Amino acid sequence: MKHIMFFCIPAHGHTNPMLPAAKELVERGHAVRFYSFNEFEEKIKKTGAEFISCDQYLPKVTEKELKRIKKVSTTEMTIADIRTTINMDPFLQKEVEEFKPDVIYTDSVAFWGKLTAWKYQIPMVCSTSTFAFNKMSSQYMKMSIREMADMIFGLPRISRELKKMEPYGYHVDNALSLVQNDNDTDTIVYTSKKFQPYAETFSGHYAFVGPSVFSEAKPDKAKDKPLIYISMGTVINDRPDFYTKCIKALKDKNVEVVISYGKYMDKKELGTLPDHINAYPYVDQLDILSKASVFITHCGMNSVSESLYMATPMVLYPQTSEQYAVARRTEEVGAGALLKDDSVEGIQKTVDLILENQAYADAAIEYSQDFRSCSGAAGAAEFIEAAPHIVEKGMR
Repeated sequence: MKHIMFFCIPAHGHTNPMLPAAKELVERGHAVRFYSFNEFEEKIKKTGAEFISCDQYLPKVTEKELKRIKKVSTTEMTIADIRTTINMDPFLQKEVEEFKPDVIYTDSVAFWGKLTAWKYQIPMVCSTSTFAFNKMSSQYMKMSIREMADMIFGLPRISRELKKMEPYGYHVDNALSLVQNDNDTDTIVYTSKKFQPYAETFSGHYAFVGPSVFSEAKPDKAKDKPLIYISMGTVINDRPDFYTKCIKALKDKNVEVVISYGKYMDKKELGTLPDHINAYPYVDQLDILSKASVFITHCGMNSVSESLYMATPMVLYPQTSEQYAVARRTEEVGAGALLKDDSVEGIQKTVDLILENQAYADAAIEYSQDFRSCSGAAGAAEFIEAAPHIVEKGMR
């Protein structure tokens, strides 16, 4: 039996893929402690892992900083992660001494997980909730002017915060060395080699296990009307303007529509909905996708993976550089169309394009079969169990 520490940031898209691996490891007889946040307590306990609350270590943020974080400010998120690491240091020292972990499984941007592994020389496996990125695959990203400005002007602030970690035994040259994984870092990626851009450029330290999901459901598209599902994920989802345009675009179509609008907005902002359009703060996304004909998505990796897993083609509406990379790859394999015009007319045309061209559904079916052939949670668990991995130079 091994003692395994799990670490993740307070985000559904990062936490959800780690849960099936936690359950699999517990069932194999390992002791798993999952260091997370109260919002995820119920989900984590269902895996059988021991939940350890870390809410008290989150730094206090101003209203201005919170707004920037919600807009996915890399600077604000990096600073928050650095401060969380400092806050957790004495606690994690005691946990390491008491639990004596054999391996740490940490989200790639949960700095406190990575730094704990480095500080105490514990074998580490990284969980990557997006594509694996290196010099080649990063070409798929398209950084907006806002993202570039945030990164450039935020560097001095990040450098000052990094220096504050040195008295705690954390020596980091720059934020990039914290975020990115090199070809010597054991890393689990929740996609297939077929879908991963430039998969051949990554070493054997990378395990492409496919989507990590609990659902055993299979695609079931038999229905009287096409089902259109709309979601902007769990972070940048306060978009009543966009949802309203989607409602106008689909109000006269012979379809069923389900909107998942998240927790940051009031349903009243959507106005009176036609009978065939329903909106909820939360839905069982995999269940909806198993029946959906089209998914209008922000292109988070989790959402796109689940959509392809359930053989659902997509209208692609990315909001960040990472999401753009996922959208580009999805369009490249023929399983989605980029929403280049987000007007009412543009949404109508793009939805119709997907519905009227079987090629999109066929591509989604192809990748559904590909994803379902991957090793999944069992493969992730085996990779974690076997860490650290010894890989000969040049091996892929």
